[in-house]
Amino acid sequence: MATSSSKKRVSRHFSLGRDQTTLDFVDIPIGSDIPVFLDPSRIRAMGTTWSRECESLLQHFFQRLLDLIRRSDRASGLLMLEGLSERNEFHLGFSKGMSQGSGIGSKFALIFWNALNKSKAGKTGLLHDFEDACLFIEGVGPDRISDAVCNILRGPLIRYTQDMCRYYGIPLTKDVDSGPLWNPQSECWENSLVELPATSYGKILLVPKTAVRHKFSYDYQNYYTHYLLPGMQEHEKSLNSALVLVLRDGRKKVTKKSLREKYGVDKLAVANQTIKHPDILTQYKKDVIRTSSPLTHYEFSEIENIDIPRFDRILKNAIDIKPGRKEATSYENAIEALLSAVFFPSLTYPTKQDVIHDGRKRIDITYTNIARDGFFNWLALNYSAANIFVECKNYGEEIANPEVDQLAGRFGPSRGVVGILICRSVKNENLLFERCRDTAKDNRGFIIHLTDEDLKKVVQDYVDSDGKSDYPVLRKKFRSLIM
Repeated sequence: MATSSSKKRVSRHFSLGRDQTTLDFVDIPIGSDIPVFLDPSRIRAMGTTWSRECESLLQHFFQRLLDLIRRSDRASGLLMLEGLSERNEFHLGFSKGMSQGSGIGSKFALIFWNALNKSKAGKTGLLHDFEDACLFIEGVGPDRISDAVCNILRGPLIRYTQDMCRYYGIPLTKDVDSGPLWNPQSECWENSLVELPATSYGKILLVPKTAVRHKFSYDYQNYYTHYLLPGMQEHEKSLNSALVLVLRDGRKKVTKKSLREKYGVDKLAVANQTIKHPDILTQYKKDVIRTSSPLTHYEFSEIENIDIPRFDRILKNAIDIKPGRKEATSYENAIEALLSAVFFPSLTYPTKQDVIHDGRKRIDITYTNIARDGFFNWLALNYSAANIFVECKNYGEEIANPEVDQLAGRFGPSRGVVGILICRSVKNENLLFERCRDTAKDNRGFIIHLTDEDLKKVVQDYVDSDGKSDYPVLRKKFRSLIM
């Protein structure tokens, strides 16, 4: 049974002064699990450098495994699968009490290999991505796929964990066993000593909260019922098969019940029919990525059984700070917490004092833009906005050309040309706007300025819209720059 201390979350255990709302990673309980899954479809939808590395690693691992299936190299295949052994440092899934893990251990490795080897899906090219096994291989469900994916991506997740620890001030322990790391060059598992956070319950690996879902994107029943069966119905009608019923008005009908009775309902039947209709699977996978959205703040609150986010408090923490250079660092930290909360899930992976130009320039806060809808998605589609840069000025005096030029100097075609300049108040807002518009007219980038009053509106719009990503204040200010 899990104790109260084992359910203590990372944020509280390491006294971060934050909660899930303002953190980039899943705030896991250190000795038990949180019922979410690392979802490969969410990773693919992110479109970042980190996610593309993860995609490549997953693709290489699974294609190597399928090659061994086709060659009937059972010994090598089992060695690969046994590397996906049960571990509990991720703390994701549905374990009761103490974290158990449900990866592919040595016992299940043999079951999984035999199932893959038996299935036509494993030898015909139908299986392309690791999560496809959820649809076609008996005994493989979301929990096992999520744990397996965590293990395959252990290397990128270790680096992500180290970045998060350094960013949020979580202590790292040296010379910790990494666990099995998949090396795509040597095509084998390797171990090394790394720096990781550690507790009395063992080491911890952190996962981006934009990469998890409460319900796995790939669902065998949903695919069979809403994609494959309708396609099979049309196929039967085109053949005018014995399953076709002719209605009084002359229309042809094939019932889903008759298809299930004739072809079966298990995953083997689904695989066999998908082989005949591969375009249906292609469309399903496109739709999954298109509709796979990250969990919202409110969904995390419900899953974790914690209070709903108090954006008013996060805002108050920022605007209550006394203006002046003395409190500049505190203000920057409070603004980052606020923006990380209200710009989620559009902007992720914040870094502070990011160094560019060989250390000659520093950016207060840099976000990675992964927006799939709303204002920041529109920016990315129309301008160079892979990253959004933020400069914080904790003073209530005039923002002059040097401050505007400082932010514009951070822009670059590959980094992005959109930034947000945050200040406490402005005596002559029209003058500041003209300075920002001059920067845009000179093709030096686009700067949106926000004051305390603007931030209040941004937060209120976000709350009133239940977390939608439209950001009317930012959209209006940006349109004024380009008109």
